[in-house]
Amino acid sequence: MTIEQAMPSRAQEFRTGWPLVLSAMLGIGLGLSPVPFYTIGMLAPELVKAFGWSFGQVMAGLSVMTFTVMLVAPFTGLLADRFGVRWVTLGSVLAFGLSFMGFALNNGSLIQFYVTWAIMAAAGAGTLPMTWTRAVNGAFDSARGLALGLSLLGTGIFGYLVKPLTAWLIVELGWRGAYVVIGFLPILVALPVGFICFHDPAVHRPGHQVPVITDAPGLTMRQALREWRFWVIGSAFLPVSFAVGGIIPNMENILRIAGFERADMIELVQLIGLSVILGRVLGGWLIDHFWAPGVAFFLLAAPVGACLLFVQGGMGFELAAISILLVGFAAGIEYDLMAFLVARYFGLKNYSAIYGAQYGFFALGAGTGPAIFAAIYDRTGNYDTQLMLSAALMLFGATMLLTLGRYRNFSTPVDVSSAITA
Repeated sequence: MTIEQAMPSRAQEFRTGWPLVLSAMLGIGLGLSPVPFYTIGMLAPELVKAFGWSFGQVMAGLSVMTFTVMLVAPFTGLLADRFGVRWVTLGSVLAFGLSFMGFALNNGSLIQFYVTWAIMAAAGAGTLPMTWTRAVNGAFDSARGLALGLSLLGTGIFGYLVKPLTAWLIVELGWRGAYVVIGFLPILVALPVGFICFHDPAVHRPGHQVPVITDAPGLTMRQALREWRFWVIGSAFLPVSFAVGGIIPNMENILRIAGFERADMIELVQLIGLSVILGRVLGGWLIDHFWAPGVAFFLLAAPVGACLLFVQGGMGFELAAISILLVGFAAGIEYDLMAFLVARYFGLKNYSAIYGAQYGFFALGAGTGPAIFAAIYDRTGNYDTQLMLSAALMLFGATMLLTLGRYRNFSTPVDVSSAITA
């Protein structure tokens, strides 16, 4: 029997692995990665109004979260690789929801505001895709790209629903009530589903009663750090995440400057979540069937045109919608592409730790982008410079991925020397 014949079909993989995908979809969608990112655009004006802070000061909270994640995520990944992802992840879901509610306690202290961001980032690091996708990667091979895309679909669904939900909560309960309700969602939804459906990859050694994560094939964290592809992937995602991450939280303000009314703005920004959903599913399917870096080049370079259209100005509703869809589509491919590339080029042995380190590059860009965009806006009153820079950075990052070469074969034990120099 050949390896291809022994491999389970895509249908078989989904028949047994769908509970993992469902729990990952809800856990990632209601976790640290999307929730603060997609809600800050609606909540920032309320905080500016309540406390007199500048727009840039509020957006700087994302930078605090970023630097905290960069410190904490690799260690969280190591814990997940060593002891299993289930309890690391579920405990983090609870801690994240409670810490997000903590924003409602602020009475005007900017220091307290930033400390809350740091606590939330440390508490919620286990809800990042590095843990949830560790289990999904272990359960899927033939349909890995699509499974990862569906697992990360929650970010798009949340992004589509949360902006009108946040706007409604602010009107009905005020911004403090909005923080409490949104913080309660992961505890109410993701935690019980994860408790029932989410389990560690079934990699066993005879005589052991629990999964032995280190039996999975692949590179160790130390080997990955000596591998040139590790740095290429990080160097590609850093500028792309800065560009895309800078645009999305500032989108409401970009549209306001372009002359759109509040009702149109809310309708338009909802398209971000819709396009993220489409990007997750279509992007996941494409990387299952075609070379992932090539797919990434076309999908990540597409928003360059959107940036140029925003700078040009004078666009109507339809053209603005198309531009937002292009940006959201790029955001939709980022996470599952990173998860797919880490699994294909580094294997699953230290997957969560390597993903956590790669996520540091991504978080550095996504976390500093919004604050830098907002700070330049505070000085200039527009986003032209930021959008032109974003166009260049997205094209650069997409091009970098084309240098990665063929996937590594982990069906046989890894030759450390060839893994490092290949």
